[in-house]
This record gives sequence, structure tokens and C-alpha cells, in this order.
Amino acid sequence: MPFNAPIPDPKPRPRQPSALSSLVEAEKMTQIAVLLPVSAFVGWLIGAWLDKVLHQSWIGMTGIIFGGFAGLFYVVRLVIDAGKPKPGSKSATKSATGPGPSENKP
Repeated sequence: MPFNAPIPDPKPRPRQPSALSSLVEAEKMTQIAVLLPVSAFVGWLIGAWLDKVLHQSWIGMTGIIFGGFAGLFYVVRLVIDAGKPKPGSKSATKSATGPGPSENKP
């Protein structure tokens, strides 16, 4: 009797959320919450150092503003990436309009 390969299931099995994946998600959210104040603080430090070196008084405030904008830009990028579907998830698969080449019957 010839061997017939089983027909593969077109729907992938849903992944069970693991402890590691929820820990990764929590780390991403913590990173988003901490990033903006830290970037503004680093901008202030660099601006204050440049104030002292260049004998100016306006660079510190510019550093705070520049750091805040840089942090906000990066936070927006992180949030957009977090909203994208993950590869292999149910919403990431495309629905085809017809059978694929492996589904054609002879």
C-alpha cells in the first residue's frame, strides 16, 4: 500500500503565551516609560557641560529640548513597532485569493 503524506493543516496552531514572552512585553513597556525622562536628563547634562566649556547660558535648555524630542521620537518608533503583528501570528498571515501552487490537485 503506498504511503500518502497527511494534508497539512492550513491554520497554524495558536501559540500559548509563555512567561518569557510576557516578561519581554513588560520590559518593552518599562523601556517606553523610562526612555523619555532619561533622554531629557542626558540632554540637560550634555547641554550643561557645553555651557561650562563654551561659557554660554542657553545651551543647557537647548539640550533638554533636544533630548526630549529625541526621546519622544524613539518612544513613537517603539510604540509603532509594538503595534505591528508578530510574524507567525494569526493576523500576520495574508489571505490568498486562490489556491497556492502547493494546493493544486493533479
